[in-house]
Amino acid sequence: MPRFSLIVPCFKVQGFLRECLDSVLLQSFNDFELIAVDDRSPDGCGAILDEYAGRDPRVRVLHLPENVGLGRARNAGMRHATGDYLFFLDSDDTLTPGALRAITDRLAETRDPDVLVFDYARTYWWGGTRRNVLAHLLGEAGQDTFTADGFPQILDLLMVVWNKVYRRRFVQSQGFEFPPGYYEDTPWTFPAMLSARRIATLDRICLNYRQRRQGNILSTTSRKHFDIHDQYERVFAFVEQRPQLAHWRPYLHRKMGEHCLDILAKPDRLPPADKAEFFRRTARMFRDHRPDGALVDGEVRLLEGSWTAYRIRRQAARAGRETARRADLVRDSAAARVRSGWASLHTHRPLDPHLVVYSASSHRGMRGDPAAVYAKARQIAPQLRGVWVVKDAETAAQLPSGVEHVIVGSRRYLEVTARATFFVNDVNWPGTLAKRPGSVHIHTHRGTPLKYMGADLRDKPGARLGFDVPQMLRRADRWDYSLVANRHSELVWERAYPCHFTSLRTGSPRNDVLVNAGSGDGGGFRERHGIPADHTVVLYAPTHRDYRRGGHVDRIDLARFAADLGEGRTLVVRLHPSLANGPARGLGLAELARRGIVVDATGEPRVEDVLLAADVLVTDYSAVMFDYANLDRPIVVHADDWPAFTASRGAYLDITAEPPGHVSHSYRELAWLFASGSWRDEESARLRADFRARFCEFDDGRAAERVVRTLLLGEPMTGEGTVRIPGQPAGRDTLASA
Repeated sequence: MPRFSLIVPCFKVQGFLRECLDSVLLQSFNDFELIAVDDRSPDGCGAILDEYAGRDPRVRVLHLPENVGLGRARNAGMRHATGDYLFFLDSDDTLTPGALRAITDRLAETRDPDVLVFDYARTYWWGGTRRNVLAHLLGEAGQDTFTADGFPQILDLLMVVWNKVYRRRFVQSQGFEFPPGYYEDTPWTFPAMLSARRIATLDRICLNYRQRRQGNILSTTSRKHFDIHDQYERVFAFVEQRPQLAHWRPYLHRKMGEHCLDILAKPDRLPPADKAEFFRRTARMFRDHRPDGALVDGEVRLLEGSWTAYRIRRQAARAGRETARRADLVRDSAAARVRSGWASLHTHRPLDPHLVVYSASSHRGMRGDPAAVYAKARQIAPQLRGVWVVKDAETAAQLPSGVEHVIVGSRRYLEVTARATFFVNDVNWPGTLAKRPGSVHIHTHRGTPLKYMGADLRDKPGARLGFDVPQMLRRADRWDYSLVANRHSELVWERAYPCHFTSLRTGSPRNDVLVNAGSGDGGGFRERHGIPADHTVVLYAPTHRDYRRGGHVDRIDLARFAADLGEGRTLVVRLHPSLANGPARGLGLAELARRGIVVDATGEPRVEDVLLAADVLVTDYSAVMFDYANLDRPIVVHADDWPAFTASRGAYLDITAEPPGHVSHSYRELAWLFASGSWRDEESARLRADFRARFCEFDDGRAAERVVRTLLLGEPMTGEGTVRIPGQPAGRDTLASA
């Protein structure tokens, strides 16, 4: 008996079917049967299914003699299912890699619940991806099983059949089947969720829900949408036959009203001539099924009035939104004039020689090189007033107590930036910030560059998608100083940013803590994450990919890697900052961290703390390797897609030919390096020494102090390697002016 029976009905999806089937058959978990139902599809679906069945015994094909629709096609497949759990997969959707393994592990952890609800992501025809906005409910449900009564918020999730797996014996005991119709999911999911005695959740994206440009049944304009009424009648009948579910009637009554009004409001669902009839039928059903004492408020109150009143209300709402939009434009314009006038008042006042304004990572808080400079300035130059620019109130709340800050765009921001003498940033300041004569802009960058940056992206259209290179260079023209940690960076920045700054060989301020690290440093991170003191910490830090929309590519099976590392080793994962708030963590990392298989360090604000805790770094092409090299600890470069990476983004050096340690070109090679112990052999040490000599040249542990004394306090620059490299001659830059 297989663990899963995946039931895949197929009708006019030949262009998507192979991708769907491959996403199942290439799963790392193999204990399943795939029952594909050819619903008398007029295209090539049947032949494709027979082809797959001919080469894979896990695939069984049912050819129906006539087209019966999605629900009854699922029923046909269900009658042949033998698995422990039923998984209804639409034939234009796909499973994410590792989905079945994650689901089966969660089923085992929760001792085979009746229903397991997992997460999904919408994948749009134009290439975008968006995670389910209510994904947080999957985590809030807790680690144990529950009922809908115990956690009713679970019903706020999309009530569809494909974001859940169902215990087959539970389905059989309840006699669940799909009815005919357009909205067949409704009378399946509500009864299943209300009847289940044990529900569990999995906070992981297991399915990509394809949003097709055309061909999506629910986005087709048709009278078939009237089917929603019949389906809710089935739901009400189910509850009516089960007195123990009677308390759910007010919820279902309201849900029906909201669902129908949502269909009515969408411009692409109902033919305009049929909308009045749809409203009246909905209103009649809403009235007929209203429970005694049910609260009717909000939008569903419209169903107690007439179609004319509904139309007037909708038209008024549209007019109100347009009026509000115009008022916002007027208000924003007036506010901009006020702010501009306020800023102008302060530009006539002298610069404050003790005012330093800091920002990091596009105003995301205290981090990186600016944070190191700020900390050192407070220590050795308390007369300097440091003010941080943050993007919003939420970011401001995360700042340490006592740190002065302003929110970008606010009146105080304009006042501070108009009078500050010094500006310290690792990302360009907004174009609206005018540089006053006498002010000093210090650009720290965000590490040593491996991949192409700035003007070098001109010939990399994929990498500079949405990136205005001339505008960026106009902003970089405001830099006075560019801090570098090595001669490689010095040359790259002058090429990538053909502007008029002076290069300063200070070293990287954020690396001071790494250069000066003691044996006990990094213990705080280990303690926070429960990592035993005697464990070897393996840090995996992949970078962003420009050849994939969204930037995330799973190059390593993290669960497998953690297992292959063996006892006494902890795998810590830190995704690229650009991926921290996207769907990447929901593709398995968050769930693996919850189960204690890996430690997710993506959200750690100080990357230095993570580096200090690591005994070895595994990365592909992340610039963090240049920082980590200061610790003189082993580094492994996993370069299994180096040609694709360089073709899409470009690189200033061949990291596979000049690596900081051993290079793996496949997962097998990577696993062997750790199994054999080669990751820390003499050759690894030799490669690392050469790499450190070249790329940690100016990092001596005093970079922040050097910046404060030389640039903020005006003291002479002293010490070996502390050289100023004047900028390029001023003149018209055709690229920046384009």
